[in-house]
Amino acid sequence: MQTVAGKKVLITGAAMGMGKMYGQLAVAENAAAVVLWDINQQALDATVAELRRAGGKVHPYVVDVSSREAIEHAAKKVLAEVGEIDILINNAGIVRGKFFWEHDNVKDTFFTMAVNSLALMYITRAFLPGMIASRSEARIVNIASAAGLVANPRMSVYCASKWAAIGWSDSLRIELDHAGHGNVMVTTVCPGYISTGMFEGVKAPRLTPMLTPEYVVDKVWAAMKVGTPFLTMPVIVRLSLVIKGMLPTRPWDFVAGKIFRVYKSMEEFKGRAT
Repeated sequence: MQTVAGKKVLITGAAMGMGKMYGQLAVAENAAAVVLWDINQQALDATVAELRRAGGKVHPYVVDVSSREAIEHAAKKVLAEVGEIDILINNAGIVRGKFFWEHDNVKDTFFTMAVNSLALMYITRAFLPGMIASRSEARIVNIASAAGLVANPRMSVYCASKWAAIGWSDSLRIELDHAGHGNVMVTTVCPGYISTGMFEGVKAPRLTPMLTPEYVVDKVWAAMKVGTPFLTMPVIVRLSLVIKGMLPTRPWDFVAGKIFRVYKSMEEFKGRAT
């Protein structure tokens, strides 16, 4: 896929930050429709106005992706009003930065798992049959995290949600290939810390740069087009997986905790103000 021109693109968590950036790229490449899902009505309205001024054919929907019912309702509306989706970017995500026993079962644990893992499955299930049936080039991008590859204190539930997302996403990729649905390609994205409000206060581990949103979005967009199966960044993430695979657990804890200081990275986490 050289461009998304003529394609219908759906982006979750699209009102601000990186979700908005994906929308801007879709509009710039003349997508046939840019469908934006977000829970924040005010921010969504502002983004829609901006993208329409840029010439985009934008279709906004206020959706709480922690709710299966809300997802299914919104998906039916999209299919009726916009039609089948060609490119799905499951971008919405949240993080809770505290010890597991400090998590509230509903506000923290359920909400994190619902948004970061279950929502990806529910949304994809709604649009995947149309992608398969079209037999045209289609893409699914699932934004996971390096935290789904390496455990980290004060991120237990977040790590769990991203591990679930990674396991499901890459399994889906293989299933589509085995079933002969090669027109639908799945990209699983596992970035390290990104300098957004979502990760305000984190300290990047040693030898690990904080990624800029612009850098990540450009890499993801390029990977989506060619159907890259698995995208990790920065390089140290891949290196850490090699080292982790070679070492027993306690020595790995020493390397991650004392040398790379991964286990210290969330100690001053604040997160987004609202």
